[in-house]
Amino acid sequence: MTKQRLEWLDAMRGFTMLMVVANHIYDFGFGTNAKYSMFMSLCLLFRMPLFFFISGFLAYKADFTWSLRDTGTLLVKKLRVQVVPTLVFMTAYIALRAKHFWPELAAAWESPTKGGYWFTLVLLEMFIIYYIIELASRRSSVAILVAWALALAGYATMYMPAWFSWPKDYVWHLTSVTGLVRYFHFFLLGNIVHRHWGRVQRLLDSAWLYPLLIAVAFMGAADYLNWHTLRLQWANLPRTLAMYALVVLIFAFFRHYAGWFGKDRRIGAAMQYVGVRTLDIYLIHYFFIPRVPAVGAWFKANPGNFVLEGTAAIAVALLVTAFALLTSHVLRVSPLLKRWLFGR
Repeated sequence: MTKQRLEWLDAMRGFTMLMVVANHIYDFGFGTNAKYSMFMSLCLLFRMPLFFFISGFLAYKADFTWSLRDTGTLLVKKLRVQVVPTLVFMTAYIALRAKHFWPELAAAWESPTKGGYWFTLVLLEMFIIYYIIELASRRSSVAILVAWALALAGYATMYMPAWFSWPKDYVWHLTSVTGLVRYFHFFLLGNIVHRHWGRVQRLLDSAWLYPLLIAVAFMGAADYLNWHTLRLQWANLPRTLAMYALVVLIFAFFRHYAGWFGKDRRIGAAMQYVGVRTLDIYLIHYFFIPRVPAVGAWFKANPGNFVLEGTAAIAVALLVTAFALLTSHVLRVSPLLKRWLFGR
């Protein structure tokens, strides 16, 4: 990939991180949920899938030698970057917020969301599986395609409670495997896109793809947003189609307008800056989410205000992101903290 493409990809990652913070503002800060917000419901369809898609895209390294030694070195680095910061910030956050530290720390570990810090652990699980596949298959694209199909099938079982009960088992909550199964197919999709980048670009430039994606996203999202729930097992199909369509739409948009997101543009430089500090923001932003349930209560009483909901959540998210980045800069003054808390 060229430098410009990497720049728009970093900008897209920054956009995705901002959407993650905005959703957390709406959820934890405003004290409401997707059932009462069309803005939040729409964002939930693409924000985490897009994050894992980008991670999978960047995980593909065309020139990397998948030897046992090199893979082990890469894995050790991922363990340090993903595990240590998560343990530190998760423990610190619970210590500051919890009334009863030990019970709430234990409850967080037993929860699949890990008190909000599930993302880095699930991403680590994805990297481990991906490295094993690459090492065992010797960089076979067929193996990745098969893995994607299996991951998609595993994801489908999560929404078939009449036939599959495994998502309710304690061990999968403890290990956050439910999150792994829910999003791993997006990680592999991003990896496949990068592997076949030349063909994908021709597809993205075709005249029919963009209108088709818009139609699929609209119909799938409309079905899901209308009900705010997966009514039956088959009802997850339009939702999943909407998720895939929205991920590809946003990816195609940032690629098409790559010139907007270069470092020579203010918006591009700002979004790239957020994009390269997503780990810092993710780990720190929870500390600065303001609790204003009155805002959420107003939105519940006055539903359908998509523009107001989005504006309020994004405005507060920008402020929270700024405080998270400032804290990151303060901590990075120490080379020791910079290495162990942020993997640099």
